[in-house]
Amino acid sequence: MSTQQGPGTGLAAPLNFGRIAAYFGLLVLGALTGVAGALIQPAWFPGGLILALAASAGVFYGGRLATGTTLGVGAPAVGWLLAVMFLTSTRPEGDFVFGAGTGSYLFLLGGMIVAVICATLAKLPQAPGGSARPGK
Repeated sequence: MSTQQGPGTGLAAPLNFGRIAAYFGLLVLGALTGVAGALIQPAWFPGGLILALAASAGVFYGGRLATGTTLGVGAPAVGWLLAVMFLTSTRPEGDFVFGAGTGSYLFLLGGMIVAVICATLAKLPQAPGGSARPGK
């Protein structure tokens, strides 16, 4: 006796163009958040650092809420990490965005911690009851 389940959810859900576009959009949004955070955190220390980490947390958790999967956290986290790593590399001229300072290290470590926290949060809350009609 086999029980037939509906279409998969989460990572087992079939990929379609809309899901791929959503994950790509989250990747780009994560990269933009990383760039903005890299520029704002040294400008208004410590308020800029707190603002940059709060924005990162909002993008990571918002991606999870929007997609309903932990991959929704992973896509913006990868974009954020790629942008931040690109900005930490030095150029041949010796220029770089991140200076060696406490704020920069806190931003790098704090952003990674925030991504892990958002990815490992408990399962998203479901609406109570299974009835399609409220009150029944």
